[in-house]
Amino acid sequence: MEGERRVGVAVDFSACSNKALKWAVDNVVRDGDHLILVTIRPEGNYEEGEMQLWEATGSPLIPLSEFSDPHLLKKYGLKPDPETLDIANTIARQKEIVVLMKIYWGDAREKICEAIDNIPLSCLVIGNRGLGKIKRAILGSVSNYVVNNASCPVTVVKQTAHE
Repeated sequence: MEGERRVGVAVDFSACSNKALKWAVDNVVRDGDHLILVTIRPEGNYEEGEMQLWEATGSPLIPLSEFSDPHLLKKYGLKPDPETLDIANTIARQKEIVVLMKIYWGDAREKICEAIDNIPLSCLVIGNRGLGKIKRAILGSVSNYVVNNASCPVTVVKQTAHE
């Protein structure tokens, strides 16, 4: 479709990613868009479920009706928090948008950049936990990496100290 935008939001079901999702919904998403929640699961030994099929390429795009169902999402090893689901369901009712989820397995920095190219995303919103410089240097900031390596515009929504 001409002019169809795919707005990505990196979600890990934390307060920080919920803030990024709310910000994207309030400031970026408009009627006609696809809102794509990109979530990354750590690599590990997944014995069962669909992860084995999709570990290399990421899951297929999962419609909101499916990722709102805890039983269906369990097969991907995910348990989204009620707030993330509430934000996604509310925006889907309020605006004419399609809400989808895509799950990747592996290193969050690399997989988010991969998602930008594979989906492909028009832009990405990502949260930042506001770690200090030392912790960020030791742990490696996902948002810094994505900002420096992404092939689309990236907005970082910071978590303020008092939250």
